[in-house]
Amino acid sequence: MKAGRWFPWGKNTVRLVDFIVCGTQKGGTTALDACLREHPEICMARKKEVHFFDNEDFFRKNRPDYARYHAAFDPCAPHKIVGEATPSYMYWRDAPRRIWEYNAQMKMIVLLRNPIERAYSHWNMQRQKQLEPLSFWDALHREQERCRSSLPYQNRRYSYVDRGFYLEQLRRLWEFFPKDQILILKNEDLKHDPRETMRKVCAFLGVSVSAEGKIKRVHARAYASGMAERERQYLQSIYEFEIRQLERVLDWDCQDWLTGG
Repeated sequence: MKAGRWFPWGKNTVRLVDFIVCGTQKGGTTALDACLREHPEICMARKKEVHFFDNEDFFRKNRPDYARYHAAFDPCAPHKIVGEATPSYMYWRDAPRRIWEYNAQMKMIVLLRNPIERAYSHWNMQRQKQLEPLSFWDALHREQERCRSSLPYQNRRYSYVDRGFYLEQLRRLWEFFPKDQILILKNEDLKHDPRETMRKVCAFLGVSVSAEGKIKRVHARAYASGMAERERQYLQSIYEFEIRQLERVLDWDCQDWLTGG
């Protein structure tokens, strides 16, 4: 489907989906999705995480059924743009290309979180879902082995460390989309200065800043216990080079990611 094509929805005619919050998992996308849902000019998918472009079953044929994707949205006046949030798209290797084939003008929003904290949050989520029997320490050390044995679903399971290597994922996005179509934000900025962060998001999407929705606080479940110091130090040793490279490429200061500040 070429960019600029329109798809029918009931008696209305609506453009292709305009934007996607594509990452990162456990990076604050639920809070951002909640904020975007409050904006009167934005139609978000009926539920967060549509999981269309990372569903291998939908792409076994040469031409995927985009009607299945469009069925996830209910746009109506006064909506001006349509979007969704599926944070696994950034990590799913084929998703950027598939999104580009659907709409080359798609705007992408990326929220990046301290990868050390992201990994621990991811593990806690799996524990709460009763999908993770291992301790965090053991899960970290067995990640590669477990991923190899869980093909082709290794991207969805156990990837606590691997998802935190953001540069490779960003480069896959940059391969298909110009940088002015990608907004990259720090999770910490959304947390500590949500109004300024939402101002940037609204300006990027081309919707009214004055009409932005209320900033909702999405309460995460409390962890049963904090990360052990040896676990933190282990992840710091893994991610230090990646974080320094990310600072250089994005012109960010991520010292707090390494110090835990």
